[in-house]
Order: sequence, then C-alpha cells, then structure tokens
Amino acid sequence: MLSRIADSLYWMSRYLERVDATARLVEMNLLHLVEADATLTEDAEWRPLLAICGHEAAFAEVAGARDASSARVIEFLTRERRNPGSVRHSLRLARENARVVRDRISKEMWECVNELWLRSEERLARPIAPDYYGMLRSEVARFHGLTVSTMTRGEAFGFYHLGFFLERCDMTCRILDVKYHLLLPAGERVGSPLDYYQWAALLKSMSGFEAYRRKHPALRPENVAEFVIFDPDFPRSLRFAVDRMQQALVSVGDAGARSSAVAEAMEIATLLEKHDARAVVASGLHEFLGEFLRRCSRLHEALEEEYFEAHLGERACAT
Repeated sequence: MLSRIADSLYWMSRYLERVDATARLVEMNLLHLVEADATLTEDAEWRPLLAICGHEAAFAEVAGARDASSARVIEFLTRERRNPGSVRHSLRLARENARVVRDRISKEMWECVNELWLRSEERLARPIAPDYYGMLRSEVARFHGLTVSTMTRGEAFGFYHLGFFLERCDMTCRILDVKYHLLLPAGERVGSPLDYYQWAALLKSMSGFEAYRRKHPALRPENVAEFVIFDPDFPRSLRFAVDRMQQALVSVGDAGARSSAVAEAMEIATLLEKHDARAVVASGLHEFLGEFLRRCSRLHEALEEEYFEAHLGERACAT
C-alpha cells in the first residue's frame, strides 16, 4: 500500500472520530446546563470544553480576553475557520482524505461522508440549532456502521482502525483528566449533587452511563476510572481501544520486534496491565493519564515514521 493511501485512511477516521467527540461534548453541555451548580459562572461551565479539546490557547488568540461564553465556545468549536480542530475543519479534512482513498473504501462510505459534509455546510449557513450535534453523531455512527459492514478486511481496514481508536484514546483521556483535575478543585464538593452530575455527564458523553450502572450501583471516582480505563468490554474504554490497535497493527504489516509502532503499542498495553483503578486514583489519576497521552503521542509518531512519511519525501517507504 502507498504511504499516502495509508495516511489518508488513518486521518479520515481520526477526523471523523474527532467530529463525533466534539459533538458529544457540546451536546452534553447543552443538555445538562439545567443540572449544573447555580453558583458556576458561564465561563466555568464552558471553558472546560476548551481544555478537553486542547484549544485554550487558540481560543484566547481568537477571542482575546473575553470570557468563554456559551455562544463563543460553541462557535469556536463548531465553525470557527481559525480553529484547526473545529467540526467544520475536521469534516472538510475527513472528506478530502476520503476522496483520496475512494478506490479503497466502499461506495456507501464515500457517499455517507460526502452527504455529511454537504448537510453540515447547509446547517452551518444558518444559526446553529442544538439538534445539529445529534445529527453529527448519528451520521458518524452510520459511517462507522457502513465501514464495518462494507469495507474489506486487510491493510486499509487496519489503518482505518488505528486512526479511529487512537483518536478515541486521546479524547477519553482528556475528558477524564479534565473532570477529575479541573472541574472539582474543592474537596468539599466531592460526593455532592454537582459531583454526581459531572460524573454522570462524563459517562453520558461516552454513551456509557447505562452500561456503567449495570456494573456499579454508585457513581464513585474509583469505579468510573475502572470502567473508562480498564474495562475490556466497554467500546470507549482505553483498554478496549488499545486491544483493537494492537490487532490493527498485525493487519497492516510486520508485527515483529523491528516495528517501532508495535513496540509503542505494547508499551501502552503494559502500562495498563501494571495498574488498576485503585492504584491509579491513589497515586494520581492526572499523572497516569498524562503518561498515557504521552505514549499515545509516541505511537502516533512511530506510525508516521514507519508508514506515512514516505509520500512527503522524508525517507524510504516502510510499506
């Protein structure tokens, strides 16, 4: 497979997963504002979304010293042209990457991502309605369903899975880290109605609230960490994503010791195996998630070096 094809498959799925994650965050914030602590300012309710997405510096550059109001944050995350992580920008790049690999994906997949782009542009020409984010989530889910049911298994499907689950790992870490490290700085709020609301909102943003309650009767930080990080059956947990990335690496090429991407993926799996939820919460959830994100970044760099850089003329093709 040409490196540029592998690169486009990888980024097509990453950008679509980014659209889904951003839509979930905005939608859940809109739905749960009525349950929020009345003492919280609008800036305190919306600025964590910028922290989760890693856009605080970019937002400050665009908005200046103004507060993070709901209107400004929604506009910035959804259609701000100066935000490279906005929904509009991510959708455009997902579509362009899908165009590059039209001969590697099914007709249904191309039609789905193209229709999603056109529908989104039509909706964004008007004031943003709350149901816009539900439409995004439904259409991205439809794309992934079409991919699973129509795309031939092999190298192309492996690169699609690598991008999909690496982006999911990144966002899951950021959501959990911001909830635990930023949203509750005051110890007296632990166990309060606000605490319950925020943990519930976190799980609902991952479509995991019902699944969590089937396993755990109470919303406790340790149990949430166990579910979101270590549960092997929850599709948005870090464990589930790492397992699927390791399987994908086997399908895209050499799984031997000389593969730096395989070695990095094994390091991430080892990090999970050496910890459990109780130890992570006791020793520092923020530090654990920071280390996990750093290792995911190294995996991405290894994938670029091993598979994607050849079409940029930087080194010989590894595939």
